[in-house]
Amino acid sequence: MTRRQIIDYVKAHPSQKVKIAYSDIDGILRGKYISSEKFLSIADGGTTFCDVIFGWDANDVAYDNVKFTGWHSGYPDAPAQLDLDTFRKIPWENDVPFFLGELVDAKGNASYVCPRQLLKKVLNDASRAGFTPFFAQEFEWFNFAETPQSARDKNFTNLTPLTPGMFGYSVLRTTLQNPFFTDLFDLLKKFGVPVEGLHTETGPGVLEAAISHSGILEAADRALLFKTAVKEIAYRHGIMATFMAKISENLPGCGGHVHQSLWDKASKKNLFHDEKDKHRMSAIMKSYIAGQLYCLPHLLPMYAPTINSYKRLVEGAWAPTTLTWGIDNRTVALRVLNGSAKSCRLETRVIGADVNPYLAMAAALASGLYGIKKKLKLQPESIGNGYRDYSHGVLPGTLHEATERMKHSPVAKEILGKQFTEHFVQTREWEWRQHLKSVTDWEMKRYFEII
Repeated sequence: MTRRQIIDYVKAHPSQKVKIAYSDIDGILRGKYISSEKFLSIADGGTTFCDVIFGWDANDVAYDNVKFTGWHSGYPDAPAQLDLDTFRKIPWENDVPFFLGELVDAKGNASYVCPRQLLKKVLNDASRAGFTPFFAQEFEWFNFAETPQSARDKNFTNLTPLTPGMFGYSVLRTTLQNPFFTDLFDLLKKFGVPVEGLHTETGPGVLEAAISHSGILEAADRALLFKTAVKEIAYRHGIMATFMAKISENLPGCGGHVHQSLWDKASKKNLFHDEKDKHRMSAIMKSYIAGQLYCLPHLLPMYAPTINSYKRLVEGAWAPTTLTWGIDNRTVALRVLNGSAKSCRLETRVIGADVNPYLAMAAALASGLYGIKKKLKLQPESIGNGYRDYSHGVLPGTLHEATERMKHSPVAKEILGKQFTEHFVQTREWEWRQHLKSVTDWEMKRYFEII
């Protein structure tokens, strides 16, 4: 739709309201309804939004260690802008108009804390280098026959999975829960988040969806909206969806793998593909992968941002632990899919479902561009079990270890910016400190009687 058509749609919608939202640092949508009249008054200019969304954690507890905002600043409203190109209609809310926004500074420039603005910065870096990045994300997630209240009443234990047992790629289960499956597929498409594949994954109540590829900014918008949309559609069916990276030590974790390729805009050529190479990989693709492998230990919190993320990154659980790559190999960190010129791409498998898509995609692209810029040479591929290939190192094992690596990394500051890196690191340090205060079920079971 054109800008004029969008404005006309907002004016004519019978609800006379608009829903707007911004991504916080954890990839949680923070937003509100505004009147159509209010929207029309800010559509051509700027607006504001309370900067507390970058001053607290996922549980609305205020950080005590960040500079951007806090008690020291009084949590003022921050300058912001809505992106009319993100216009969507929410099909489960009578097609209410919806827009994403982003923070700016007092001069109208990109705010260093805003995840969407970070991705736009990296996209500009790619464009200046002559590359057009196409990305797509896929998600695995658990579904439970619970409500937010019932889950809390059960203390998030002994929850009832949507379906029992382990039944990946099940045709039967899609029939058993067909209304939910149908709504997911159809309503997501109507919401502008088209899904090219949806199936059961191994695990009770686990689903996996692959979102259709697009330009990287649109891909990140889709991925962010996918997670919230799935939760909202699930509510309509009396279901709770969770994108935690790991819900049980006895079950596989949930990935949020990102597929990516670089294209030449003028020739519409996939710059990752080279039919003459033995692996059909271009020199650009090899340096891109080398850049991601080099930067992975420096940027891991961008891919694995929570305490829980690292419970997924364990050997033999369908998530990588080593700094490896391979051809169509699901045991390595970076999986190359080297088919035709149309489909040749890289899959970054480190990323979990709990990720902020803007940050994961920004880190992936920035790392790849770093490898191309530095003309990094690609290490030999891993053949077979990548979990046992320690020749190039292993991933940091905890959020604390990964955050310390990022904090002291000149590479992170170089490719992401010093201000963003410092702010993000401070939020991850906070997350680790909150975890240290908690007494877990594991500790009670292990120590209560014996110690």
